Amino acid sequence: MGAIFKREFKAYFTSPMGYVILAIMTLFQGLYFSQLFANQSADIGFVFSQMVMIMFFIIPILTMRTMSEDRRQKVDQVLITSPVSLYSIVLGKFLATFVIFMLGYAITILFEIIIAAQDVSINLLEYIGNLLGVALAGSSLISLGIFISSLTESQLIAAIASFAISLLIYMLDYFSSLINLTVVDKVVEAISFTGRYAAFASGVIDYSNVVFFLSFSAVFLFLTVRVLDKRRYS
Repeated sequence: MGAIFKREFKAYFTSPMGYVILAIMTLFQGLYFSQLFANQSADIGFVFSQMVMIMFFIIPILTMRTMSEDRRQKVDQVLITSPVSLYSIVLGKFLATFVIFMLGYAITILFEIIIAAQDVSINLLEYIGNLLGVALAGSSLISLGIFISSLTESQLIAAIASFAISLLIYMLDYFSSLINLTVVDKVVEAISFTGRYAAFASGVIDYSNVVFFLSFSAVFLFLTVRVLDKRRYS
């Protein structure tokens, strides 16, 4: 798994993708923090909440090449028939993408330091909650994106499909409000990404939300392994 992780992590920086993604994330967070700072507010949650929609755009771009690129270059059969287990391949790619994604939030540490330097009381629990929420929701969307990437050799199709499904997930609460049925509300509440993330954003670490996101990630990583396993014997 370590070799796969290093290979995938390095691949993000042998092309402009890694640099562009990190630059975009840093730019938007800098803009949102400047608004926060101008209003003399210590609510770092504002930056994270504004970045949620950006996250739904960024992750499909990050994941579009994870599996589809190997298929396009016709090296996927070599990889999946190598002595490395399929789980190691999938987890290596997942962890590399996840680390790149979380590096995009590293600048928020600097934001907290700047706020603290102004003799303003910071809410550390809220910051940790937001960071944990981003990590869990991000890992879920990454696992979904990797699964979709395993289904096609086209990076463009993988990106569009991943974004479309991610957008649907993001808009679930809105669609639920239009239908306004109790049973629909309960179902959406159970699977709502934004609703579960909101708890973390307020500094509340609910273990049911942690389990939900981890389970979501595990399911799609498992499905990706099944796709590779089927291709191995096809």
